[in-house]
Amino acid sequence: MDDALIPMVAILGLFVGLPWIILHYITKWKTAATITTDDEVLLEELYQLARRLDERMDTVERLVASDHSDFKPARIHHDLEVDNQRLRELDRMLAEKGDRK
Repeated sequence: MDDALIPMVAILGLFVGLPWIILHYITKWKTAATITTDDEVLLEELYQLARRLDERMDTVERLVASDHSDFKPARIHHDLEVDNQRLRELDRMLAEKGDRK
């Protein structure tokens, strides 16, 4: 009886225990990689904060521009061709940096 017990436990451990452990940790890994509702709330708050800060920067730039006629904002705007050239140059530099790694 003892001779049959050890191979039986080994086979059971190999075909039941090992896959169960592997699948358990795969499930834990996949659930940890997803965004939780708390993360979504935090991202939404950060997005709203960024929008408010952007609006404030626009207001400050308008006020400074109205007081000083030679003021030129340093911010990049996506709808201006001059700024799009800068953005393309930045993308090119980032791509080169990524190629080096």
